[in-house]
Amino acid sequence: MAIDMIVHELLVIGYSNLLIHQVQGEWTMKNSKIIPYVLYVHKLWKSFRKIEFRHTPRIQNELADALSTIASMIKHLDTDYIDPLDIELKEHPVHCSHVEAEPDGLPWYFYIKKYLESKNYLEDATSNQKKSIRRMTLNLFLSGEILYRKNPNLGLLGCVDVVEAAKLIE
Repeated sequence: MAIDMIVHELLVIGYSNLLIHQVQGEWTMKNSKIIPYVLYVHKLWKSFRKIEFRHTPRIQNELADALSTIASMIKHLDTDYIDPLDIELKEHPVHCSHVEAEPDGLPWYFYIKKYLESKNYLEDATSNQKKSIRRMTLNLFLSGEILYRKNPNLGLLGCVDVVEAAKLIE
């Protein structure tokens, strides 16, 4: 696309340090499957006056990661034109996995929170339920009354019930 647009100078940002250094010829290629791709990049390289390859760790490039995910989900019939994508950055992002009403009136995390507080299961909990609660607590921790989910890309996410989730979404 950059060649078709007659771009003279190009900055290529990638999250694979290995591929960036291999394309630049700084590291050798041991995987024979990527050699044709690197050779093709070198062929395209000649179409630009200046081309720079820069490594940006994926964790520091969340927006590009999100855009690539969105792009992989959209099917375009007309490959010559793609509708522009408007991106609006919010000051206080809200992340929501899914929101469902709790049938028993208790928050979805009620039993997990109880387990973290006391290290005790419900009296009638089955071994599978106990195993599920232990597995779920691996990425959660309790600070005072608030339950948090640890996330390597986003830091800490506060666990909320359906009422608080609805307020946040509004």
